[in-house]
Amino acid sequence: MNRKRKILLFISAFLFLCGLFFSTTNAFTMIKTYFLYKQTKDEFKESVNKDAAKKMDQIKKNAPLYRTYPKFGEEMGTLSIPRIHATLPIFHGTNEDELSKGIGHYAKSVMPGERDNSVLAGHRDTVFRELGKVKIGDHLIVKTSAGTFTYEVHKIRIVDKDDRTVIIPKPRPTLTVSTCYPFRYIGPAPERYILVAGLVESEVNK
Repeated sequence: MNRKRKILLFISAFLFLCGLFFSTTNAFTMIKTYFLYKQTKDEFKESVNKDAAKKMDQIKKNAPLYRTYPKFGEEMGTLSIPRIHATLPIFHGTNEDELSKGIGHYAKSVMPGERDNSVLAGHRDTVFRELGKVKIGDHLIVKTSAGTFTYEVHKIRIVDKDDRTVIIPKPRPTLTVSTCYPFRYIGPAPERYILVAGLVESEVNK
């Protein structure tokens, strides 16, 4: 009888210990799983929030600066050149009608302030008479319906009049200003004087 009781007690103790072991192991696993889930959930939320912020920034970057675009011949803004104390009107288009009134904006290029190459042209004997005084590091300030855009001159080029590299696309917002060269040449000038400037500051109208 005592032997049976001992065996039953041994079996009961063994089963209790087994139950205790499995229950504590499961509890530990559950706790560990919960914290992993909680951490993963928080990381997932943080990742989603970062993605949303990136998308919002991208939307803002890609948002159009201009609600409407000018028609040919319309005045679309001004170009200020502090170095020569000049503020000149800009007209959309580079035909003689526009160039006779001020600076012309090459219609197939982007508008000032937009990503890519915005190209302006003017006559050397009128609006751009003193353009040769502009130096690298000088500012060119364009004001349009979209805002005020400040560019810094980083390159000065003299190219053939048929050189099309002046109007090629650029990876960053760029302002290219072109006029005939030499400045005192009599008759149709054979070359073009080019200022290339990168955007350094934008004040966008809201």
